Amino acid sequence: MNAALPETFDIPAFVAATLAEDLGTIGDITSAAVIPANARFTGVMDSRDPIVVAGLDLAEAFFRALDPDVRIERLVQDGQQVAAGTELLRLEGAGRALLTAERSALNTVQHLSGIATMTRRYVDAMAGTGAILLDTRKTIPGLRVLEKYATRMGGAQNHRMGLWDAAMIKDNHVAVAGGVAEAVRRAKAAGIAHIIVEVDRIDQIEPALAAGATHLLLDNMAPATLRKAVTLVAGRVPTEASGGVNLDTIRAIAESGVTYVSVGRLTQSAPAADIGLDFATA
Repeated sequence: MNAALPETFDIPAFVAATLAEDLGTIGDITSAAVIPANARFTGVMDSRDPIVVAGLDLAEAFFRALDPDVRIERLVQDGQQVAAGTELLRLEGAGRALLTAERSALNTVQHLSGIATMTRRYVDAMAGTGAILLDTRKTIPGLRVLEKYATRMGGAQNHRMGLWDAAMIKDNHVAVAGGVAEAVRRAKAAGIAHIIVEVDRIDQIEPALAAGATHLLLDNMAPATLRKAVTLVAGRVPTEASGGVNLDTIRAIAESGVTYVSVGRLTQSAPAADIGLDFATA
């Protein structure tokens, strides 16, 4: 499991933009009015439910952005599955700064841990089938790198990061191009090495493969149809089941013999994890 955010992700810029959104042009008027300038606080971030943790590096970055001298003790690691009531980190520092950073830090860890937790449920549901869970591009704009990091913490593999790293020929591309084979031929002629083709009928498989598809996305097929498709493909390219996948259906889909199962719900529908930050006077 890769437990690090990509080096290309600019954590300081993300933290600065998030805090700027929260602080506006005036700042945290509540903390400035209520908390003495020299007040010190200790705090504990903990899980209220069983979760898979994700986003603690970002939480720390929020606190350090406002109090560079804050003392933080990390008690668990991203990707770790923890029980309800588990302490995630302890911190001690300037009261105003910690209270000002609290919501941004919590929002981030709650969102990413929610994705990681849901992802682990899907991974567990398909365990032993041999299929690999993939995420999708169904992410919140601006948060794709973070959300796909969270799916990795839950045990999934990242699929395409964007429109640039593989061709994905879907039904609308096929309709405009004039057919599956023609769409694939055009992608191959453009020099694209990785060509994923969505097919929703068995009779589209051979034309797609003959034209040069390197990966087939079997869209909205029932498990019995998926098994027929896998048999027809016979290992020539990886196969991916997509559409209609939820916790009730994923095992039967994964047992069809497909290489991958992709699930948009991981990033599109995961509820935030219940995580709190409780402060006490030092």
